Order: sequence, then structure tokens, then C-alpha cells
Amino acid sequence: MARSVDITVDGKRPDPWADGLGRVGVRSAQILLVLTVVVVSVFALLQIRLLVIPVLIALILAAAIMPFVNLLKRRGLPASAATAVAFVALLAVLAGVTTVIVASIRSQWGDLASQASSGLDELQSFLLNGPIPVDGEQIEQARAAIVEFAASSQVRSGAITGLSVITEFLAGASLMVVILFFFLKDGAAIWNFFLRPYTGAREAKLRRSGARTIQVLGDYVRGTAIVALVDTVAIGTALLVLGVPLAIPLAIIVFIGAFVPIVGATVAGILAALVALVANGPVVALIVVIVVIAVNQLEGNLLQPVVMGKSLQLHALVILLALTAGTILAGIIGAVLSVPLAAVIWAIVQVWTTDAAEPEPEGSAEAGESADPADAGRDLAAADASRS
Repeated sequence: MARSVDITVDGKRPDPWADGLGRVGVRSAQILLVLTVVVVSVFALLQIRLLVIPVLIALILAAAIMPFVNLLKRRGLPASAATAVAFVALLAVLAGVTTVIVASIRSQWGDLASQASSGLDELQSFLLNGPIPVDGEQIEQARAAIVEFAASSQVRSGAITGLSVITEFLAGASLMVVILFFFLKDGAAIWNFFLRPYTGAREAKLRRSGARTIQVLGDYVRGTAIVALVDTVAIGTALLVLGVPLAIPLAIIVFIGAFVPIVGATVAGILAALVALVANGPVVALIVVIVVIAVNQLEGNLLQPVVMGKSLQLHALVILLALTAGTILAGIIGAVLSVPLAAVIWAIVQVWTTDAAEPEPEGSAEAGESADPADAGRDLAAADASRS
């Protein structure tokens, strides 16, 4: 009967994890463990997305308008009054934009419907008599299939799902408004509460991470808003001059779409071109496409580098991957939030991979006082810029 023989080196059994294969195995196990934690964390956050998404949106909005709140404070307004003024101003802007969209659609919907009907008739005539004629029976079959689909149970169930989505949207928007108010009013105190268990270098890096987060989010939102405003004015003016119906709502859609990098403005421009094609014909639609392409080139080659600066230090491929992942996980909201969150994660990684923590900015809060991360971010930005 064969006996097992232990191979020893200098009287000691060799460590199976000490060679190259063992080290690869250990590293692979660590990577798998990290990926498992990330997947489980993302899955858990998706289960409570009705809470997570309002918190993230409120944080981004708070970072964007925090300089205005600080300006009001420096002008002598108390913290509560400054927060209330900025909060009411933001709500007024959102309400004004919504009112303009609804009023424009209601005033022009009848004309657009009649023009769309005429445009569809012209399209049908082109298909029947064009260079590649299509059988009229095929068009009637396609129309009947569309009508049948519109009356199907699948569409009715989709309508019920849409009603549920609207309900969730209203609940999330209400929650976001409340969270935004408290972020503006007590954001520094909330952050200090989470930092209580930490001291020394770790606390310093956490404070720098918070300051960098506020700085990156604020710069991203304000820079994107400036770029989106330029796109909106240029494309909206072209639509008004060309007589395209719903020009103002389409311009506002261009503004909103600019917050989705790479594809947002393009999709909004395609929508405007489709409306022009249906209502004004192919020549006007072609002019709209040319204007959209020219504005996108201006944005990519001039506005983005000048306005955004270093607030979004991400390669275009990273932006595309983050955009795709966010869209898969959370739809349109994920597409909007994915890129600024990726920029924040990269900024935090840069903070934690430095050799030593940066010194606290002069005039930082003493123990028990509330420090404003936005104010600290201005002092820390110079050190980060010089290192990068």
C-alpha cells in the first residue's frame, strides 16, 4: 500500500501560497470578494432606489447652488434665511420652466397635430409614388397593425405601469425637495456627524473627500448648465427662425438633454429634426440637422474644454462606460447621474492615494462647529490642481 510522502525544505513544509500561482490565487480571491461586495451593494441600493435617487439628486443640486447660499450668508443673511431664499429661487425656476413647456404645448398642439397629419399624408404619397414604390395594401396592413397594437392588452398594462412610474416620480420628487432643503440648511452639520468616529489623518482625508465631492459636483452641474444654455439658445433660435412648431419646448428638451453626456444633445437634436420633418418638410429638417451638428462641434471643441476645465477629469471612454452602466441600472435617471458620480469616485480615489493628507484649510471649524465643505473645497482645489 502506497504511502504519501511530504516534501520538505530545510525541515519545513513549503507554503503552497508562496509561489507565483499561489499569489495569483490570493489576488484573484480578493478581486472576486471585492466584486461580490460591489454587486451586492448595488443590488441593495437598487431595491431602495426611491430613497437613493432623491438623495443623490438633492446632493448634486445642493452642491450646485451652495455658492449662492454662501454668498447670501456673506451679505449678512442668517443661515436659515439664505437657505430659504436659495430654495425658493430654485423652486421658482423649476416651476417657471414647467409652466413654459405646458403653455407652449397647449397653444401649439392643434397646429402640430394638423401639420403632422398633412406630413403623414405626404409621406404616404411619397411611399406610393416614389422611386421605390410600396404597395398600398402593405401600408394599410402596417396601419392596421399599429392600431391593433395600440388597443392591445400590452399597451393597457404599459399604461398602468406608466401610472405607477408617475406616482413613484411624484413621491421621489417630494422627498428630494425635503432632503435638498436640509442639505442646504444643515449639510455641514450632517457631514460632521458622520465624521465623529474618525480622527487624525483619516479624518483629514475624509474631510478632503467631502470637499472634493462638493467641488466636483458643483463645477460639473454649473459647467454643464452653461454649455446647455448655449446649446439651447443656438438651437432654439434656429427653430424659431425656421418656424418649427414647439420651438420653445424643444429648446428646453435640448437643455435637459445636455446633462446626459455624449448622447443627450444628439437625441434632443434628432427629436427637433423629426418635428421639423413632419411639420415643415425635409429641407427645413435638413437645416435643423446641420445646425445641431454645428452646435455639437462647437460644444465639444470649445465650450466643454473652456467652461468645464478640470471638473470632469475622465476619458471619453470612461464617460461612455459609466453612461451605459447607469442607463442599464436606473434608466434615464441613471444616465444623468452616472457621469458626475464617476467623476466624484475618481476624485475620491485621488484623495486616498496621496502619500499624506493635505493640511486643513486656514479658518476651518473647531471641534463642535459646523464646517462648510463648499468653503473648504475652494481652499483645497489649488492643492489638487497642482498635484494633478
